[in-house]
Amino acid sequence: MHSERDPLAGKIPVTLITGFLGSGKTTLISRLLKHPDMDRAAVVINEVGEIGIDHDLVAMSSENVTLLANGCLCCTVRTDLQDTLRELFGQRRAGQVPDFDRVIVETTGLADPAPVIQTLLSDTMLAAQYRLDGVVTLVDAVNGLGQIAQQPEAEKQIALADRLLLTKCDLATPDDITGLTAGIRAINHLADVAQVSMGEINPSELTGLGLASAKAGAATLRFLGENLVARGDPPERYLGEQIRPRHDPRVSTLSLRFDTPFTWEAFSGAMELLTSMRGPDLLRVKGIVNVAGEPVVVQCVQHIFHPPVPLDRWPSDDTGTRLVFITRNINAAAINGLFAAVGAVAAR
Repeated sequence: MHSERDPLAGKIPVTLITGFLGSGKTTLISRLLKHPDMDRAAVVINEVGEIGIDHDLVAMSSENVTLLANGCLCCTVRTDLQDTLRELFGQRRAGQVPDFDRVIVETTGLADPAPVIQTLLSDTMLAAQYRLDGVVTLVDAVNGLGQIAQQPEAEKQIALADRLLLTKCDLATPDDITGLTAGIRAINHLADVAQVSMGEINPSELTGLGLASAKAGAATLRFLGENLVARGDPPERYLGEQIRPRHDPRVSTLSLRFDTPFTWEAFSGAMELLTSMRGPDLLRVKGIVNVAGEPVVVQCVQHIFHPPVPLDRWPSDDTGTRLVFITRNINAAAINGLFAAVGAVAAR
């Protein structure tokens, strides 16, 4: 499966910023637009948002694209995200807007991030020019636990996140923050969790979350979450076979490991079977697969697969297949059994 050409090279990284209503997305985006390091960024804002841009920051404005004095582009979604991103890339290529090198998309508070991710993958033109760099989810430290319990959208936003930012921590008690962090970890234990105050954040903390290159290295391991799991004495092996239980079984995380190489046909067949049966409840899959001895990074959001990325080498001396499944109402034993059966077939 290995290719000499890096399939991710040259694609513009796209970061999705999501979070439930009142989580602080407007405050965060407003601060980002003023940050000097945003001079080569395009920020795409849903038109129902109420982002206020200080008039003295604006250098030029057209019907839906505003160029700020610091070089940051602010683009409003007028039709749908696909059209907006196509139009933005066309304007960039024609020299009508500055040559931005990253895109940050703000979604609405009630939005399910999965269709936005699927749009980036399933639209051929968008997939050729853009790549998903990551999902950043904002969580209100005061109301977050209640939203997780009552709102499926809030829980799903957390499940799909690569980085989680706790907001309004100044209004929450230490116990609130501790309880919320535990609740978040029970849904998604691979994402970074950090606190942000009044939207003050360096743009670099929102980017570099995705797989940027087929050249393996420390960034690959960070993307896979290995640095977050190597805890304990002795440290756990990355993605050891473990199920993290929750009181609420709707969303759970299953980590699987296989030391016997797969054939690509066996692995992809198992995933196709799983996605066809339970696609809507297979919220996210991420991992590295040993395909006939070669490392291949795989990602899946519900029934949509990212194109597999063969790496130029193994990023560490661990050559086992390691997969994380974040699922909703799926019996962990069913996934384990399916892959164990396929693994047994692949081992013969």
